[in-house]
Amino acid sequence: MTSKDETVIEKRLLLGPGPSNPSPNVLQALTRPMLGHLDPRFLEIFDVCKDRLRQVFRTENELTFPVSGTGTSGMEMLMNNFLEAGDEALIAVGGFFGGRMADFAERIGAKTTRYNYEWGTSINKDEFLGLIEKTKPKFVGIVHAETSTGVIQHMDEIPATVHKNGGILCLDCVTSLGTCELEIDGWDIDIAFSCSQKGLACPPGLSPITVSKRAMDRLKKRRTTIPSFYFNLKEILAYIDDSQKRAYHHTAPISMIYGLHEGLREILEEGLEARWQRHRDNAHYLIKNATGIDLTPFVKEEDRLYAVTTFMIPNGVDDQSVRSQLLNKYGIEIGGGFGKLAEKIWRIGLMGSNSKKEHVDRLFEALGAII
Repeated sequence: MTSKDETVIEKRLLLGPGPSNPSPNVLQALTRPMLGHLDPRFLEIFDVCKDRLRQVFRTENELTFPVSGTGTSGMEMLMNNFLEAGDEALIAVGGFFGGRMADFAERIGAKTTRYNYEWGTSINKDEFLGLIEKTKPKFVGIVHAETSTGVIQHMDEIPATVHKNGGILCLDCVTSLGTCELEIDGWDIDIAFSCSQKGLACPPGLSPITVSKRAMDRLKKRRTTIPSFYFNLKEILAYIDDSQKRAYHHTAPISMIYGLHEGLREILEEGLEARWQRHRDNAHYLIKNATGIDLTPFVKEEDRLYAVTTFMIPNGVDDQSVRSQLLNKYGIEIGGGFGKLAEKIWRIGLMGSNSKKEHVDRLFEALGAII
């Protein structure tokens, strides 16, 4: 039996790859009065969230909403609906989360081609475009912001080549939504998913998705039944579609929607471009300060993700010891590497309301004392 008061949780500064600390306004929103999931007032709030998500995704897609579940649930919903056994799928794998997408395509039974590229780099555009031309996949999956490596993937000609060869493009935006340039319509992305706990600065538990008309037309031509009820877009439309009478599908996480409603309001009040610039400026400030304790960026400048910066751990420095001291003595969390990068890199996140210069200063004051 513990002697600690079980109701007391120490406050942490979350500077890892996620979650990030929600703002005070978001935390306050979570305490709003509970409503039923078919209450007209709640549905009004839900519909506002859908509209605000369209603005943050930079899309006019009608089918844009928060899935009840973490970021992985958004991935699972989209892949369950837009991939069938026997389909040709091409997945770019340059980190842990690209690998997860490929694993799921294989679970579905798709004929999956993995385009493997070095962790810490971006896709070789010419190779990847050539592979699209060769395999003509119905489904192409790319991680826009690979959290495991700190790499941002530029789209360039990829969407046009996917469409020319009869496919649809799925983008993992878990770490990029709300933190850096993301243009769903401008880049002609078909389907995308994200999460609530990183750039949107809300608690974990929601996965915003967006689906284009091209993708919906593809969905209508499925040969087989979608192998899920909970993640079946055709079933859930009866609940989220505000153009018809709402019907029960599942009990929406009411308080989480309140938090998202407020988090999205804060983003739009700040302005998307201003928010992107703040993340960019603070990432640069982080890297500038890192040179003082011999931390070298893992990713070359043009491929760096502003929300999560990765650094090579200096020789002779004990990864576990440093991160443990940061957490237990200074109340600061940073992330370590995993997979082939375990104990080789640190992942430092400056996302949402945590992207501030004073948080960088606090981190390096602590690291300077430890190292």
